[in-house]
Amino acid sequence: MREENLIGLIAVLAPLSLASVGGATAIYAPLQHEAVELRQWVTPQEFLDYFAIMRFMPGPSSLLGALIGWKLEGVWGALVATLSLYIPSSLVCFAAARTWHRFRGRPWHTALERGLLPVAAGLVCAGVLSLFQLSGGSLKVGAVIVGVAAALTLSKKLHPTGLLLAGAVIFEMAWLAGY
Repeated sequence: MREENLIGLIAVLAPLSLASVGGATAIYAPLQHEAVELRQWVTPQEFLDYFAIMRFMPGPSSLLGALIGWKLEGVWGALVATLSLYIPSSLVCFAAARTWHRFRGRPWHTALERGLLPVAAGLVCAGVLSLFQLSGGSLKVGAVIVGVAAALTLSKKLHPTGLLLAGAVIFEMAWLAGY
């Protein structure tokens, strides 16, 4: 076990945890940047593979960090990554929920709530763009990524497994047609 890898996981994932309060989707782009480009913990293909595994598995989207930690340091890496992603954001959520409820209805409260909506949307779009770039940037892959993002945005009850199967069918048909 290499301590510098475990410390590195904490140094990368704990701050990202604070950006993922609304969901792990917001941290895909910065996590990809850190894990693939800067620290080279995983290759671009491994990141995409882990992303696909994480989306197919039941449970939270933050399992992507645990998969990267597992690759680095096995069980200890997965445990450190998971705790680094959950503890900081959980503490902030607990404190924020108590404070938020106490001040509900005040003008600054409403303004802050409305102001954070575009920030969240921008972080999700950055994650989609990051996946597009990792995939090689082809038009057909981009169309599927945008389609899946739109479908998940428009329908909160849509299960990702159906989208995975639809994507597989689309790519198989495109491959058979010679695209």
